Amino acid sequence: MDTIFYSIAALLSVLCYAAIAWRWSRRSPPLPPGPAGLPLVGSLFSLDPELHTHFASLAKTYGPIFSIKLGTKLVVVITSSAIAKEVLREQDVTFANSNVPAMAHVIAYSSSYIVWTSDGATWRMLRKVCVREMLSKVSLDGVYGLRRREVRATVGHMSENAGKAVDVGAQMFLTMMNVATSTLWGGTVKGEEARSAVGREFRELVAEITELLGQPNLSDFFPRLAWMDLQGIEKKMKKSLMRFDEIFKKIIEQRMEKKGGGDEDFLDFMLRLEKDGGDSKTPFTMTHVKALLMDMVVGGTETVSNTVEWAFAEVMKKPEIMRRVQEELDQVVGKDTIVEESHLPKLPYLGAVVKEVLRLHPALPFLVPHCPSSSSTIAGFTIPQGSRVFVNVWAIHRDPSIWENPLVFKPERFLGLDGSKWDFSGNDFNYFPFGSGRRICAGIAMAERMVGYSMASLLHSFDWELPSGSKLDLAEKFGIVLKKAEPLMAIPTPRLPHLHLYS
Repeated sequence: MDTIFYSIAALLSVLCYAAIAWRWSRRSPPLPPGPAGLPLVGSLFSLDPELHTHFASLAKTYGPIFSIKLGTKLVVVITSSAIAKEVLREQDVTFANSNVPAMAHVIAYSSSYIVWTSDGATWRMLRKVCVREMLSKVSLDGVYGLRRREVRATVGHMSENAGKAVDVGAQMFLTMMNVATSTLWGGTVKGEEARSAVGREFRELVAEITELLGQPNLSDFFPRLAWMDLQGIEKKMKKSLMRFDEIFKKIIEQRMEKKGGGDEDFLDFMLRLEKDGGDSKTPFTMTHVKALLMDMVVGGTETVSNTVEWAFAEVMKKPEIMRRVQEELDQVVGKDTIVEESHLPKLPYLGAVVKEVLRLHPALPFLVPHCPSSSSTIAGFTIPQGSRVFVNVWAIHRDPSIWENPLVFKPERFLGLDGSKWDFSGNDFNYFPFGSGRRICAGIAMAERMVGYSMASLLHSFDWELPSGSKLDLAEKFGIVLKKAEPLMAIPTPRLPHLHLYS
């Protein structure tokens, strides 16, 4: 009897142990480590407004992948190139969606932006329309005259203000706005007074939108409270977007009343596509027309103008770099003619300057936040479905284990055999300023051309110096777009021998 009892007890023990082991093996890996935070609010109230540096600091404590609870939302931050590769390449399909912020729903077409549309047929259709008709090499080559006209107008404006301090970022924003709007629907701002006034209004409007997008919004951290809009962010966003909507509505109405004639621009193409209804599976609607206009105006202006402003700040900080760029321009272009985009492939040092600027000052320090469509395992940790995933490319680009003297502005690192491997394709996760995978920036070709062409034209045409008594400040201001904390004011002095080169 005792033998039977002990045998049964032993068998039960083995079965219990097996059940526990089985359950343990079925458990998900743990969440990434991170600060404990407080009940209900997590670490929400301990956030530093400069999130890119704050998260980089937390990574030194918790590791290259950590989690932080913000209200009811879990945020996962990645500061490792190897882990970034897992997310953006090896599990790209799972992480191909972005987390749509609460404010995206304040106006009908906000949630139809390419950046917020879920991976699927509609997103593919929007990206195809955008890239094929506006941002492909053939399309960009076809509207080079528009870019040339606007860059030459900027050179002329700088010439008229020679010897005076000009706001480099503001002027570059206006240039990019005119490039974007003339490419989209043929609209430009003419005349100095109108140029200044309209440019200022557009810049303020775009700045408002990008700043609101970069602000921590309680509605995102506590979705059940979103209807209250406790900070008034959605109300402000709706006001800004409605101003854009009024502009778009007026432009579309005027275009629809046009009786044909002239070359078809991007707006004409979209209106024709909207009239035809797209295809049976993914109809193209007026909502998509407005959303793509907004994408191009907002996404294609401030990012480029900020990059050029950062570039000028860095080369003015090191005048020997500016002189080397100008020497290269003088050798390739000469001083008796003007810069053309066709010169850019022959300007390797200028190209290295652009790459180094985007290393130290990537336009979007967190790229576009990702959102896994299902729970996944990354670097041995569970990333729950619906969490927000930030890839801190700003921190990766300053990682001392990857980059020698990472805080030093050194374009030479992108020259020669070692530097030639760095490009904007997103294939190397030590350097990917435009992202990688499905959600890589659609406007890389346009950005690369405009940053290089603008810098080449302005550095070829002028010497630049700071106003007397001022100091160059490289402090950053965090937002969805990384900005200089203080605008760069600089004085242009013509350096070409012939006046007609400035007309």
